[in-house]
Amino acid sequence: MSEFLIGDDSMNSDRKSLSCSECSVYNCYRRDKNFPDFCLTTKTANKEIEKVNELYRNDELVSKISHAAAEIEGTYYGKLTRVEEIVAFAKKINAKKIGIATCIGLINETKIFAKVLKAKGLESYSVICKVGSTDKTEVGVKEELKVQQGCHESLCNPILQAKLLNKEKTDLNVIVGLCVGHDSLFIKYSKALVTTLITKDRVLGHNPAAALYTSGFYYKKLFQEGDI
Repeated sequence: MSEFLIGDDSMNSDRKSLSCSECSVYNCYRRDKNFPDFCLTTKTANKEIEKVNELYRNDELVSKISHAAAEIEGTYYGKLTRVEEIVAFAKKINAKKIGIATCIGLINETKIFAKVLKAKGLESYSVICKVGSTDKTEVGVKEELKVQQGCHESLCNPILQAKLLNKEKTDLNVIVGLCVGHDSLFIKYSKALVTTLITKDRVLGHNPAAALYTSGFYYKKLFQEGDI
């Protein structure tokens, strides 16, 4: 029996293009099975793996972050909410000032999160996505691409969010519902480490995984070829 997940077209796939999403063994986790012949673990040179391992051992920042993350996972697995895990992580890495890059549509959730941080002895500083109040047309976005046309509509400004949090010298930045792509720009320009509290999904109540959970029936359209 094959040791990897086979879809309708997988038998004819170029095996060089197979990756972890085609696997159903996951021997990389427990090493209690056999690696499939296309496994990225066995296809990666030991020298390259060891070079990365050296970062976890010897790079001060990488070691600090990875150990904190592993300790939280091992100690609180299935016990803490994401909010609580972020608090625990911040304390493990000695982060005192938490930056919050928030969507305007989730500002109420951000206010609650800021209160939680304060209750846990952490300082917070929030920057909303519409900071700068620059109309979308000022940077080349067409009027017809606005959500509401014919009026001022500020662009989301993740770069300015990052720069303002950089000025505040935050120790850890938390994304609260930034749009797809805007989150990428924020991460690119943030000097502090970045983690995410809420991933925006306007349709599914900010639970994007729900589209995947229901893809067997309600969201079969995800598998239709062509544009969205």
